Amino acid sequence: MEPVIDKGGEHAPDGATLHDNTSRDSASHDSAASLTARLERLPHLTRTHIGWIVLLGVLFLCDVADINSLSYALPAIRTEWGLSATQVGALTSWTFLGMLLGAVGGGRLADRIGRRPTLIAATFFYALACIACAAAPNFATLSVLRFFTGLGLQAVTGVLIIYVAEMFPGRYRGRLQSIMLSVGLLGLPVMAGAARLIVPLGPGAWRWVFVVGGFGIIPAVLAIFLLPESVRWQEVRGRVGAATAALVAKLEGQIDGPLPKPVDRAPEPVRGLADLRSSRYLGRVVAISVTLALGNLGYYGFSTWVPTLLVQHGYTTAQALTITTILAVSPFIGALAALPITDRWERKYVSLVLCALIAVAMVVFGVTSSPVVLVVAGFFVTLLLQTNVAVQYAYLAEIFPTSLRGLGAGIANGAGRLAVVLGSFLIAAVSTGLGFTAVFVTTGAALLLGGLNLAIFGMRTRNRSLDEIAGTSPNPD
Repeated sequence: MEPVIDKGGEHAPDGATLHDNTSRDSASHDSAASLTARLERLPHLTRTHIGWIVLLGVLFLCDVADINSLSYALPAIRTEWGLSATQVGALTSWTFLGMLLGAVGGGRLADRIGRRPTLIAATFFYALACIACAAAPNFATLSVLRFFTGLGLQAVTGVLIIYVAEMFPGRYRGRLQSIMLSVGLLGLPVMAGAARLIVPLGPGAWRWVFVVGGFGIIPAVLAIFLLPESVRWQEVRGRVGAATAALVAKLEGQIDGPLPKPVDRAPEPVRGLADLRSSRYLGRVVAISVTLALGNLGYYGFSTWVPTLLVQHGYTTAQALTITTILAVSPFIGALAALPITDRWERKYVSLVLCALIAVAMVVFGVTSSPVVLVVAGFFVTLLLQTNVAVQYAYLAEIFPTSLRGLGAGIANGAGRLAVVLGSFLIAAVSTGLGFTAVFVTTGAALLLGGLNLAIFGMRTRNRSLDEIAGTSPNPD
């Protein structure tokens, strides 16, 4: 692609001025570099990047809202249908079982057919399944529909985090994961507010909560027109066309000031399932899977059980709900708290520090007899849990090669969801046998062990390109 000469100076394709005043030969060299290298060298985000991250954040917001739709509708469903405690637990378990399979299946699909079609199709799939929940006539039907909902939900989550890793300059990977997560967490108050208005309307009103949970269809339609396929994925798969080249040129044209030279590396090969079982990548799969399993055990063991355990510990239902409402303010703040730290230091060590702080706060929460200390400790737990999720999401999305990124991340996410299902039985047993304090010692220990595992066995990713981390460049580990 030769630059076009104009009276106003030398121009790159799509009208992007070559602000560094390089020669025609230099400009041609830049254009000949891989599109991924040209994307990676962009010194700051463009207005197109900002539009993408807003759309991705809204998609994640709808995802989070839908995940929590069952939680907010469940009390009314239980009353109307006369469900037992076992059936209530089974509904949640079916959702997480679907998420387990959706994590692996969605990741594999994203590697095979692309990030964009998987993201859009999975969003439509879970949204329609959620809307169908509104018409469920009985417990069995609702269980099946929640399984399908979970299938799509986790596929969306997995694709969102790898899309951010691949389509934005590397120096912003961690911060943009944090921003997307913080926008997504607004789905909690959105769904809580909707349920608060809808459920009290009368018998059967809970069904409209699931209709609201399906509003992810709206940003999915927008994504069809506004979200391009991952340039990195297309390049590895050999599917780059003129439209993709024009997109990269457009992004370059939105940069004011000189553009650094693109740093090209050896082309990244397409890797198969056998590569994921190789010594280079198997260790990464195991390390991050163990960390996410322990992390999810600690995360959901705390957040899911707090209201019930507070009541069992002597607090009234009203007091328990007041405390959990206060705690619910912190996740959004926690996700934003990752902004100044996730790209500044090595992510695996940042995660370890966060896990240690969370573990201490959980133990304080479990042993204190002061309601004030309990609320303060709980607030810091829920805040730092989201900070840690943002850091680990950024790490998860960057440690696998492009052609295995979806599957590798999906397996790890699936391990985390499986831990939630199995962990519910563990937390119940600990609560029954050892009591209130032991539950939070257990969840804190799980978080701490997960952080230690990542710090010891995880790889370095800070200031490294995805090619280098994947092993295309020298010194991958």
